[in-house]
Amino acid sequence: MELFAFLSHPIWFFTFVLLVIILRAKRKGPWNPRQCKKDLTGKTAIVTGANTVGIGKMVATDLARRNARVILACRSKERGQKALTEIREQTGNRNVTLAILDTSSLSSVRTFVERILQEEKRLDILVNNAGASGLPHSITPEGFEKTFATNHLGPFLLTNLLLDLMKHSLPSRIVFVSSFIHTKGVINIKHLKGEELHDLHISEYYNCTKLMNLVCSNELARRLEGSGSICVFLNHTN
Repeated sequence: MELFAFLSHPIWFFTFVLLVIILRAKRKGPWNPRQCKKDLTGKTAIVTGANTVGIGKMVATDLARRNARVILACRSKERGQKALTEIREQTGNRNVTLAILDTSSLSSVRTFVERILQEEKRLDILVNNAGASGLPHSITPEGFEKTFATNHLGPFLLTNLLLDLMKHSLPSRIVFVSSFIHTKGVINIKHLKGEELHDLHISEYYNCTKLMNLVCSNELARRLEGSGSICVFLNHTN
């Protein structure tokens, strides 16, 4: 239903079709993740936003198929539980769990991290995939603009709070999933609190958050250089 509503809007439908055409044009050949035989037994991974059809769920499924312990970090318990059941059935991996996380709420992020630090002895892979676009302008109870909190502040805090655990699980990997649309974004710290947004259309909020993701991941990669942890920025159109 959500996908149908998304595609029913003419602009989004045109963008979707254009993206498919670009992807097909840029593909150099078929890629099958199952051709990679890498086994992840003994590794633990967190994938945010893994409860709906898309990158997050596909990544979580692939990691589970490789025998990793996978934690689905999802905002919706109902949709998360459905994804959990499907991934377990598809992969045969029972070591897939669900934890509630709303990246628009820094309180939720802290609660999630507290649980992880209490229950997990290691964290090898963190995939910051959760994000949203087209949200109506609103300010969270913590005083941040919701799109900016969901797409950038939440993942930024999550990553930094889990960093020590990942440094004790070397070699570890941090992935920020973003978009080519970051090229149309601008960075203004005041945007985080919903200020000075009068020159931006609501759809442009997303562009700015993706640029913030890029800058954040590049700086983190620089700081982690030589530590055994690697931070990468994944453009989902490539």
